[in-house]
Amino acid sequence: MKTPDPNAPFSRRHFVRASAAASAVALAHEWIPSNVHAAPGNTIKLGLVGCGGRGTGAAAQAMNAGDEIHLTAVCDVERATAEEKVALLAKQKPDQTKVSPDKIYASFDGYKAVIAECDVVILATSPGFRPLHFEEAVNQGKHVFMEKPVATDVAGIKRVLAAAEVAKQKNLKVGVGLQRRHQPTYVEFVKRIRDGALGDVKYLRAFWDGSARPGREREPDETELQYQIRNWYYFTWLSGDHNVEQHVHNLDVANWVMDAHPVKAQGMGGREVRNQKINGQIFDHHFVEYEYANGVRLWSQARQIPGCWRSVSEHVTGTKGDANFEARQFEITGENATTKRLRTGEDGHQLEHFPLFEAIRKDLPHNEAEHGANATMTAILGRMSNYSGQVVTWDDAMASDQKLVPDNLASFDSEPPVKPDAEGWYPVAVPGVTKPFEVWY
Repeated sequence: MKTPDPNAPFSRRHFVRASAAASAVALAHEWIPSNVHAAPGNTIKLGLVGCGGRGTGAAAQAMNAGDEIHLTAVCDVERATAEEKVALLAKQKPDQTKVSPDKIYASFDGYKAVIAECDVVILATSPGFRPLHFEEAVNQGKHVFMEKPVATDVAGIKRVLAAAEVAKQKNLKVGVGLQRRHQPTYVEFVKRIRDGALGDVKYLRAFWDGSARPGREREPDETELQYQIRNWYYFTWLSGDHNVEQHVHNLDVANWVMDAHPVKAQGMGGREVRNQKINGQIFDHHFVEYEYANGVRLWSQARQIPGCWRSVSEHVTGTKGDANFEARQFEITGENATTKRLRTGEDGHQLEHFPLFEAIRKDLPHNEAEHGANATMTAILGRMSNYSGQVVTWDDAMASDQKLVPDNLASFDSEPPVKPDAEGWYPVAVPGVTKPFEVWY
């Protein structure tokens, strides 16, 4: 594959993205700490593991958090992808992208070299690898920004929680890409709810009903692992299923409102329209009823079926009114009624980086790994219930030894944990047959 020309012009798409990012920084000035433009010489070396769209976007947004933040090393299992994204970032951030060719790593263990090169590492590969990478970063004593979800199985959750405790002991700062917690309007409305604006919370609803990315066809001479990583969204061990990979945002808002995680889940799900080999293993619809320790229920929907009602939102009903977090319009009804729109520049993907780097500069407490793990485990709990058709408790799930992601993947020639049958179909969980904690493939 041809190496991208770093002097080639941006496409219109990249220009629009770069311009939007710059506008968000300019317009979000009310929420940017005063020390974003730090003194020369105080360079913070940034590393990037996983050079997909989200990883590249996170790297640019991290560099927006301070002129002294320089990208110095990157890793991706595809060298061409890493080289392309370094070239794009160099166009967007020429004074801060300092990645020499020998600091572009393209191997399964390249993440170790990137972590060794940097002060702060962004972890943005497909989620199945997140616990391994986070553990390594903490072991090397580096600050971390990791994308959501933070794991895809119970073993991964336990690994993240253990590493989070070590990070606290080492005074490392950890950010997690659950950006709603950094959007001022979300912060304000959650505070209002927790201060009693709705009275006692009766129940919650959360939705991620929308579209899906298409599955990917095989390429000639691709190994099985190479194909699965390229089509990662459709394999549970890599993505967690879409109720984990995306719906985790809405579930995190519910946990934030409740200041707790659910204690059990029961639900249903399946594959109504995902009937092609490129659709791998994951379901196309999930519905879960979660229960918190105080008896409050959360009803959760995640659906990716064309032509259906669409909503990405969170809703809370209390004894004094309702709260609705819908698109850019937020409202509380009842005796404490108020309405507000998300403000221009209120881009959580950008805003989540400012407190992380402020904590690094000023040595402030900042460790979001635990609530990231709890939100992710909430989604996994729902998936366990839907895949099995059983009621699953948090304690039983956490006591299980469910492990979907192997530790011994060294190259694209390694054996993936799931294989297609002779006709090319992958195993899919069957409610009523699949057990909650088993590895069903």
